Amino acid sequence: MAALRGIIVQEPLIRLPLYNDLSVPRRHRAFDEQSVILLAPLLSQALHKATSEELVTFYQSRPLSGVAQEVTSGGVFLVGENLHFILSNYRSNSRFTADTGSASTLDDRLTPMQPLAPQQAQLDFEPSAALEPKPSSLWMNILQTDKRELIIRSRQLVLQPQSETPTKSPVSTDTGR
Repeated sequence: MAALRGIIVQEPLIRLPLYNDLSVPRRHRAFDEQSVILLAPLLSQALHKATSEELVTFYQSRPLSGVAQEVTSGGVFLVGENLHFILSNYRSNSRFTADTGSASTLDDRLTPMQPLAPQQAQLDFEPSAALEPKPSSLWMNILQTDKRELIIRSRQLVLQPQSETPTKSPVSTDTGR
C-alpha cells in the first residue's frame, strides 16, 4: 500500500489564521510516515480479503483535548487494477468522543465515509503518471463537487521507481504534527 505515500493534499488558496493551521504548507503529503507504517499493512491485508463488491474503510483519530479529536478517515477499493482512494475526512475536528451508553450519540467510528465537516482541500497524487485521469467536460467540472477521490493505476506504481517521483511544486513531508 505504497500509494499512501503519494497522496497529496492541496489546501485552498484562502486560509484563515483562526481556522486553519498556517504552519502547514498548502501542498503536503496526506499521511506522515507513522500513519503510513500503521495503515499500509492493515489496508493491504483488508483489500486482499475483500471481495470485488466490498469497500475497505479506515479511521484514524488524534486527541486534541479532553473533548475534541482530529479525524482522518475514508475508504479504498479495487476495480480491476485501479485503486480507488476516497478521503472522507482529513483532520476534521470532532468535538466529542462517542458515548456508547447514550443512544442519541452517533459514533463517528461506525461511519468513516461520512464527512464530519466540509472538506475544502483537493487531492493529488505523485507520481502523476499513476493517476487515472477523470473524465473532463464543462458539465463535469460544474457538477462535480466531490474532489476527494483518486483513482490510482496500481500497475504504474510498481513500474515507477520511488526515486523518480515527479513533483509539480514542492511537497512538504511535514503534516503539521
